[in-house]
Amino acid sequence: MTLRIAEIFSSIQGEGIWAGVPSTFVRVSGCNLRCVWCDTPYASWNPEGPVMHVQEVMAEVARHAPRHIVVTGGEPMLFDGVEELAADCRAAGYRITIETAGTVFRELPCDLMSISPKLANSIPTGTRWEKSHDSKRLPIQTLAKLIDSYNCQLKFVVNPDTPADFEEIRQLLSQLPELPAERVLMMPEGRDRESLLKKARELVPICMEHGWRLNPRLQIDLFGDTKGT
Repeated sequence: MTLRIAEIFSSIQGEGIWAGVPSTFVRVSGCNLRCVWCDTPYASWNPEGPVMHVQEVMAEVARHAPRHIVVTGGEPMLFDGVEELAADCRAAGYRITIETAGTVFRELPCDLMSISPKLANSIPTGTRWEKSHDSKRLPIQTLAKLIDSYNCQLKFVVNPDTPADFEEIRQLLSQLPELPAERVLMMPEGRDRESLLKKARELVPICMEHGWRLNPRLQIDLFGDTKGT
């Protein structure tokens, strides 16, 4: 099978409960959503990269030292080839994270399903994608099945100045299987260190109130908003 691959690189995991873990990232190109604040438009709004056989992807992965693989996107769960890729990673002894918006369910080897449900703040208002994005972004049954089937975390992109974000999160959580509060992560929206730091500080009391985890974006702190990090 084949996958369009935007990039393969090694770095530390910058987000989530495994932040700081040396990892090899396989970024699959192509997405069924069009988040207005998307930080990887080259794998979503304007998907790019070569089409590669899974065996070619694995050969490139083998050139990197980390034993933790992060399959990300775009939306990797859209593509049949991700099942073969995950199976090959497991057979080779890698630990596997899948990063997904949670709009598609698949059965595949996975040590951590990192689910980032898209709130209303993601809607690309005024574009031709608006209705399609809004109709697909929060499929409750699919999200529930992912949570029931995998070791997972829920990672929300939020703006502390927008109380509607947190009300939407509370309503969503009430419809999903219960997760420990520390598996619900708040990630400030932004693409530069200064704005992320400001918003992260403002998120502290909200996280303290609900027991939610504040989610850093170490890759921005360390490297800025750049590919391959």
